[in-house]
Amino acid sequence: MLTQDGKLLVAKSDAISLDILPVMANRHGLITGATGTGKTVSLQVIAESMSALGVPVFITDIKGDISGIAKPGASNPKLDQRVESMKLGEEGFAFRGCPARCWDIFGKDGHPLRATISEMGPVLVSRILDLNDTQAGALQIAFRIADDNGLLLLDFKDLRKMVEFVSMKENRTQFSQSYGNLASATLGAIQRGLLSLEEQGADAFFGEPGLDISDLLRCAPDGRGMVNIMASDRLMQSPRVYAAFLLWLMSELYEQLPEAGDLAKPKLVLFFDEAHLLFASAPKVLLEKIEQVVRLIRSKGVGIYFITQNPVDVPEAVLAQLGNRVQHALRAYTPKEQKAVRAAADSFRPNPAFRTEEAISALGVGEALVSFLDAKGVPGMVERAFVLPPESRIGPLTADERRELVGQSDVAGKYENARDRESAYEMLTARIMQKTADDAAASAEAAGAKKKGGDGFLGDLVTDFAKKTKQSVTRNIANQVGRTLIRGILGGLFGGTVSLNPARCNRPVRGGCPGEGLVAGCGGAMSPHVLKSIKKSHNAVKRSCALRLFLKYMECAIKKNIHRRGKIFAVNLIAYDFLAEANRPCRAVFAARFNRKSRRAL
Repeated sequence: MLTQDGKLLVAKSDAISLDILPVMANRHGLITGATGTGKTVSLQVIAESMSALGVPVFITDIKGDISGIAKPGASNPKLDQRVESMKLGEEGFAFRGCPARCWDIFGKDGHPLRATISEMGPVLVSRILDLNDTQAGALQIAFRIADDNGLLLLDFKDLRKMVEFVSMKENRTQFSQSYGNLASATLGAIQRGLLSLEEQGADAFFGEPGLDISDLLRCAPDGRGMVNIMASDRLMQSPRVYAAFLLWLMSELYEQLPEAGDLAKPKLVLFFDEAHLLFASAPKVLLEKIEQVVRLIRSKGVGIYFITQNPVDVPEAVLAQLGNRVQHALRAYTPKEQKAVRAAADSFRPNPAFRTEEAISALGVGEALVSFLDAKGVPGMVERAFVLPPESRIGPLTADERRELVGQSDVAGKYENARDRESAYEMLTARIMQKTADDAAASAEAAGAKKKGGDGFLGDLVTDFAKKTKQSVTRNIANQVGRTLIRGILGGLFGGTVSLNPARCNRPVRGGCPGEGLVAGCGGAMSPHVLKSIKKSHNAVKRSCALRLFLKYMECAIKKNIHRRGKIFAVNLIAYDFLAEANRPCRAVFAARFNRKSRRAL
């Protein structure tokens, strides 16, 4: 509660009142203690006092019970006894609620709260996705490519489309030359992380309209600070998203607010419950960022109060910046817990009246060790005292009360409807569709040219072969691979084998067609095991080259009707199957050229 002399009264003992000086309220603070010892009530009391002072407040409500701050409290015997014993009536204690707004990233229990992908940046997005250094570097490259190409990353589908675009083979090869290596496995891991995050519903946080920071700095018409309550019970199911949101909010405030120096009272005070999630498993670069923001945001007129179970949950570099502290009871049953109690006791300025370490374990519910900064910024001597009861309701709002509060809010209707303007998703989708249309047109044009330029049953195959390989590559394959394939494909008739000279095989014989020399030179049939190996081959170039040679061979054999010992030359069942599967037009020509007797021989 706010005292008559403008101080924030938080706790009282028999001999002393413990209050926070408004000028020191932006020096940050820490509220710690085991579950059920009264941390939430301490947070509520300080937040009420800040609001009464005219300071806006932002609170992450993990369990939903902070929302009751919007409604006045009610008397009960235990609470009335506490008020009377502390003589709070003389200080102006009265049941009243605070002006409040409800926020919810998912838009269910309050106004939707969003941020764009670009505002979050690659470092925080990498943190949310739990990427390793290599994957985080690849994501950073994707952000850089988007910036260089004027692609806005606003919502979640923009980021997914951007990573998909970079992952395409032709794009990945091009970007790797300009920005550094982009492995397909690395980009695939990022895509899987985005899919997992989307299934958790965290994509609702990304988009427009984004949060206007000035809305958090408003006061109510009566001059009291607005209490902004963000429902975080569902968000806690994605701890990394929760931690990234906290850091994003601190960073946005630091970047947007001007330097203010030492003010008479803060512009805004943030209360982050379950603050250990902000630091758990955070990489060094992120911890350094948090430390920097906490250290420098004070000069912007913003105070930050972390709420967690144990002081050791907070890194020492950050802990050193927290001047106002409320320590509730800690239970120490194991050596590790006893060490944590000693660490908590050592963080206070000692009081000769009692041993701090022993007092921490002996505190009751609602009792705490308290130390606030004095007017010179020096930590006060630790005192054992009882925290004041709150003037507002202890407990959550009902669903109807929450809906009423949202409907009457001064920002009602501003954030409810998402805006989806043209961004990376739309631009990349149009680009990909245009490329697909161009490829289809090119394929149709090539198909028309192939029909005009085909020559018999070899035309389709030769045209397809020439299309897929450059002229120089085709010539090289014909020279290098052809020599080996001719020797393997053509065996001697009735099991004989002949070593051929490719030059002689491609020479016309007796005025015949090119390739007849190949027929006359070998005098043999296709080797079955060679044909089987060609048929099973996954190498398109080898299959095309082998099939081309085989078809030329068969064309010459059919044309000249070459026979040996009364049997048709160079025909067997395996060869026919191979020809039929490889090229349907060739199969028809083949069947038409042979008479019934020859087909019976097959």
